[in-house]
Amino acid sequence: MVVKLLLEITDLAVEVNEKEILSDIDLYIDLGETHVLLGPNGSGKSTLFMSILGFPKYKITRGEILFKGEDITNLSTTERVKMGIGVSFQNPPAIRGVKLQNLLKIEHHEEGEELSPEMMELVQKLKFDNIFLERDVNLGFSGGEVKRSEILQLLAQRPDFIMFDEPDSGVDIENVELLAEEVNNLLDKDKKPGLREKSGLLITHLGYILNFVPADTAHVLMDGKIACSGNPTEILEDIRKEGFLGCVECCKIH
Repeated sequence: MVVKLLLEITDLAVEVNEKEILSDIDLYIDLGETHVLLGPNGSGKSTLFMSILGFPKYKITRGEILFKGEDITNLSTTERVKMGIGVSFQNPPAIRGVKLQNLLKIEHHEEGEELSPEMMELVQKLKFDNIFLERDVNLGFSGGEVKRSEILQLLAQRPDFIMFDEPDSGVDIENVELLAEEVNNLLDKDKKPGLREKSGLLITHLGYILNFVPADTAHVLMDGKIACSGNPTEILEDIRKEGFLGCVECCKIH
């Protein structure tokens, strides 16, 4: 049986407030693959992120998005999440009146007053405690706590495709290493490549997270277009030497 690509984005163009932000985007992520999206601020990374999620503000004017072989271009965010798309936001909002423990129970489909032993093990691995679970989601959380909370929620959901928005921004080295360990867990990195069933897209400005989470392919987004794609190590090395402006010639070629 031929396995379909998990995520297929073809000839995508996106407008925000009647201004075109993305154009001619082609992106293909297979089962078990991890891709990284690099680019300077304002290049369109967040727009692509939100378009895959289906946020209404981001209007797709051309092209299509397929997930698991199904056209999701016009589906709601809720429908996409139910199909197996998960996300770790860079700056998620606080949710007043919703305790982290209750949200985790919903995401992990648990009943009863207490979290299951499986979830409590994950809670402890991410250095949370029972008192923390009783707090409103993200309310008064530090930067590191917000990042760990986002990863904990993904571990409860176990989606098939996960987007991580700047997982290494504003986080100290200790937290980056802790987060990276669980990101690798979410992406089946402990399994051989042919046995991995989870895929991901890491969206990052500096690429620091790649010191801890291996990626299969890197893409550089410049001025709303993918300037180049290839080996993450080689592309990062070029960016470190020449900066993102070194990708301009690639963008002109494409």
